[in-house]
Amino acid sequence: MTSSNPSNSFLGTDQSPAYTPTSDERTLAILCHVLTIFFWIFPPLIIYLIKKDDSSFVAEHAKESMNFQLTVSIIAIILFITIIGILLLWVLGIAVLVLVIVATVKASENKLYRYPFALRLIK
Repeated sequence: MTSSNPSNSFLGTDQSPAYTPTSDERTLAILCHVLTIFFWIFPPLIIYLIKKDDSSFVAEHAKESMNFQLTVSIIAIILFITIIGILLLWVLGIAVLVLVIVATVKASENKLYRYPFALRLIK
């Protein structure tokens, strides 16, 4: 994906999709990101399983959201294991909140968003 704002690449990158998503697709893409604040990986997983064949826009947002949540979980486990890392969990939480907000805004702008530093475990 190419970045529309390379100077802010630490906040991730975005790209215009091949087609203009409908308002329903945009809403589901937004929900893929926002609901992870409250329900971890389950909302994007459910949305992906339901919409993967109907909308490539929604499927891409759901996969990206799931990959980011899995990456954050791995980092949180590593930090929790170390004593000094426990003190840094709040930094991780703030970073996750900021990136989820950025992803939500990009989804509302009909852009495909890629989180920075996310492992691409789900392809």
